[in-house]
Amino acid sequence: MLVLFRVAAVLSVALILFVVAMRLIFPLPSLEVRQESFALPPSDSQMMSRNTAPLAAAHPGQSGVVPLSDGADAFSTRMLLARAAERSIDAQYYIWQNDLTGIPLLAELRAAAERGVRVRLLVDDNGTPDLDAELAALNALPNAEVRVFNPFNFRSPRLLSYTFDFFRLNRRMHNKSFTVDGTATIIGGRNVGDIYFARDAETQYSDLDLLAVGQVVTEVSSEFDRYWNSQSAYPHELLVTPPADGFAGLDARLTEVLADPGTAEYGEALRDTALVHDLTNGVARFLWADTQLVSDDPAKGLGDVPKEQLMIVQLAEIAGAAEKSIDLISAYFVPGNRGVEVLANAVAAGVKVRTLTNSLEATDVLPVHASYTKYRKKLLDVGVEVYELKANRAEVEPESDLGLLGSSGSSLHAKTLILDGDRIFVGSFNFDPRSALLNCEMGFLVHSPELAAMVTGRFESMFGENAWRVRYGEGNQLEWQDGTGSIDLNEPGSSTMNALVLTVLGWLPIEWMM
Repeated sequence: MLVLFRVAAVLSVALILFVVAMRLIFPLPSLEVRQESFALPPSDSQMMSRNTAPLAAAHPGQSGVVPLSDGADAFSTRMLLARAAERSIDAQYYIWQNDLTGIPLLAELRAAAERGVRVRLLVDDNGTPDLDAELAALNALPNAEVRVFNPFNFRSPRLLSYTFDFFRLNRRMHNKSFTVDGTATIIGGRNVGDIYFARDAETQYSDLDLLAVGQVVTEVSSEFDRYWNSQSAYPHELLVTPPADGFAGLDARLTEVLADPGTAEYGEALRDTALVHDLTNGVARFLWADTQLVSDDPAKGLGDVPKEQLMIVQLAEIAGAAEKSIDLISAYFVPGNRGVEVLANAVAAGVKVRTLTNSLEATDVLPVHASYTKYRKKLLDVGVEVYELKANRAEVEPESDLGLLGSSGSSLHAKTLILDGDRIFVGSFNFDPRSALLNCEMGFLVHSPELAAMVTGRFESMFGENAWRVRYGEGNQLEWQDGTGSIDLNEPGSSTMNALVLTVLGWLPIEWMM
């Protein structure tokens, strides 16, 4: 025993020395040379500002919102907003993929910068593993600047950085926002990539964004500045040298995208979207309502925010104020004992509570599902109605081979909270420990019965025919019932192998990272 103790002590000292040495040898660059910058206010010379100003004046203190539930609409709105930009684009994303949607949107940012628009792009380093060259080329333009949140010490292989800086790198910027001319902004659950914009033929994410104008855009711009100027945001040029051939790589990838067999069909879907045309011409129909930005302090990325100031505290208070109903929709749902307690208190007060998350067959993160299953019976025991989204595995129709209808395989990615049928939270926040304690998050709380009804109507179909209701059956065993009344006594998607994996994952002390 003494020998084992000594070995453990030696290994611990060696590990500490390794971590200290690696941080000294591979430090992050100094931020002393970085200059602060701030959002440009709207100007009467900008078309969007001129067209939306009368609407905002007619609804003082409120914001106009439009839900973006369709993936193609969500992508085209970003693309066309970028094309309509006259003065500034401020974009902030956790993931920006090098794919059939990520490359064209990046090319639009480049085009905007080249025509004189100031472009600021803040990306999380964990979500852009194969875009260093393209981002460096964009960053080299006079009117564009790229910053990286919580960068890895090593560029390649990045994961090696976890061996000596794990606790910092385990904290990520999960926020998503796209703000143009200080006038219009998009926030919600979508990152930038094919699976988020109905462009992937194999996998589709069911998600929700909000396009907003009016009062809340100023709040989003100020929040962007907080992150842009935070101690976790590093200028891209301090990390990556611009490629000698400039935009040759981006141009080559864009050529590949345009040559893709599905590009023409997807382009037709984009051209069918009239929303941004209506916006730029002042005829878009917005739902005007009191809208509040709810967000984390960027210092959370360094672990410097007291627990009582975390966004989860605000959300718990918001949910706790419900009087009639709570519909909680979350791609990754690990409520923990505290979350179960909040929902139990609501049920005890007469509030109808429903939760919707991915089923085992629909999830794309098995460890999260393993953590979720620990609380499934606890939720049922306190009276919560528990639903799990089915995986849509139907054959793809020839005319839908881009997955525009989500027909080849779907997974829930939305993060939404609907309260009393008259207010709704939409954002990046998954109701799990990672969003609560580790990642930086943001979202809108909108006081609008009309918007709440629209989103509830969309998800009602999921609560019905597109989801399993999990409940107790005979012998106090769980059963999965669909909208037709069909009952499955085994968890849909389960197999001997993944049951074993789920069991082992359930033993591991990893829930705090989920």
